[in-house]
Amino acid sequence: MHTPLSLAAGLALLAAPALAPAALAAEGTRIQVSGEIIDPWCYFSGVMGGPDAVVGSAHHTCALWCSAGGIPVGLLGDDGTVYMVIKIEGDGNNASGDTQLNLASHVITADGMLYERDGLKYLVVEKVVTDKDIQVQNHLDYGTVPPFAIPESER
Repeated sequence: MHTPLSLAAGLALLAAPALAPAALAAEGTRIQVSGEIIDPWCYFSGVMGGPDAVVGSAHHTCALWCSAGGIPVGLLGDDGTVYMVIKIEGDGNNASGDTQLNLASHVITADGMLYERDGLKYLVVEKVVTDKDIQVQNHLDYGTVPPFAIPESER
């Protein structure tokens, strides 16, 4: 049989998770950061040949496909810090859609809120202060086709 006290304690326990997010929400820090909008999956995994091959114009098409497929975007800061971008100015709910596709591989300065948790840095971009378009023209290092895609007999 439940007593009023045990019922009240049970209800309090059920309500605690609903209150926890508001009580424990991380405080953000306003920052301005400059860097390139990247595809973090390829950047961290090295699937496209390592960090030098996964930035700029050499990786632009893949970054578009990954973003359109739902891979989150990142901002590779000028100092080498990678920020997971969870929202970009102009997008309704997240860092996807046309805004991100228009910024893929672009070097930007972003103004927004930085949140840190478990060693990760998350960025809510409230304003794209500058957009310098694609600045890293590293496809010139390889020509129009990377050397590993050209048969050895044609090199």
